[in-house]
Amino acid sequence: MSWLDDFDDDEPEFDEADVRVRPNPKANRPRTKRRPAHSDAEIARVLGVDRGRYTVLVDEDLPEEHTVLATRARELRKTPIVTGDRARVVGDTSGDEGTLARIVGIEERTSLLRRSADDTDQVERVIVANADQMLVVVAAADPEPRPRLVDRYLVAALDAGIRPLLVVTKTDLADPSEFLAHFDGLDLEVFTSGREEMPLERIGAALIGHSTVFVGHSGVGKSTLVNALVPDAKRATGHVNEVTGRGRHTSSSTVSLRYRGEGGNGWVIDTPGVRSFGLGHVDPANILRAFTDLAEIAEECPRGCTHLPDAPDCAIVEAVEEGRLGPGGAARLDSLQRLLETFAKKAQEPGA
Repeated sequence: MSWLDDFDDDEPEFDEADVRVRPNPKANRPRTKRRPAHSDAEIARVLGVDRGRYTVLVDEDLPEEHTVLATRARELRKTPIVTGDRARVVGDTSGDEGTLARIVGIEERTSLLRRSADDTDQVERVIVANADQMLVVVAAADPEPRPRLVDRYLVAALDAGIRPLLVVTKTDLADPSEFLAHFDGLDLEVFTSGREEMPLERIGAALIGHSTVFVGHSGVGKSTLVNALVPDAKRATGHVNEVTGRGRHTSSSTVSLRYRGEGGNGWVIDTPGVRSFGLGHVDPANILRAFTDLAEIAEECPRGCTHLPDAPDCAIVEAVEEGRLGPGGAARLDSLQRLLETFAKKAQEPGA
């Protein structure tokens, strides 16, 4: 007989059914990357950005239209949210004091205006989204107009698919004819403004039904023009330094303002004044599009023509030499070539 056959009928039986076992953290259901659909989100226009807080407009064009203060959702921390964006907002959208809504998504953008610190900088600075017009403001004097800076604005606008407009202020100080001759041949609507005559009705008519971003060198009178078009804007204005000839930055942030005209409404997007406008993000192939008169002639150029001074059989160079582009043709070509040369040098840099 084996000891295995021995058992004690009096041995107690143990039931482990009620034993509590601590769960294994690694065996838990993993966190999902799926986020809520937020089907109840409201679409709001981003009016301004200030230190991580976004002022958005809810129920746009409805009687209950109002502004709401919002923050961004964690999943959007790497997504730039800029003035002009159409944001999907959830949470408390009442706009009451002390409330804070949350931006959980951005609608597809129709345009995106960008700039870089300089032409060799690939880091983009997003300025505004969903604008369909750019109003370039430049002074006839004090400070002196900079044609090549305006050229850069035009390149950035056309690269983004935005229609450019031009306003020349302070025409009571100097005749802008010579400056404007630089843009002969361009499909560019031009407004002139002086101390005694500011064409607010004409400019306003061009703003109706559009989202227009205002850009310009510091001190050219951009904020003064914005305040005249939108009386309750209260944008700070400054003066030009008599020694350096430079304007002082007065607008420190980009903000959307409602323009209300007799024929309808529009949006004015005021931006801080800049002294440079890098195009490091722009495809060089798009630069020629900003010079519509030259682009038409360029169709006659040989395939792969660089349009630079040493380009053989360049139709643009030949047209300028023959005087077919008028007295301003040489300046137009020089401006184009300066931009193209900048990108040509960048392409030759190691690692480019």
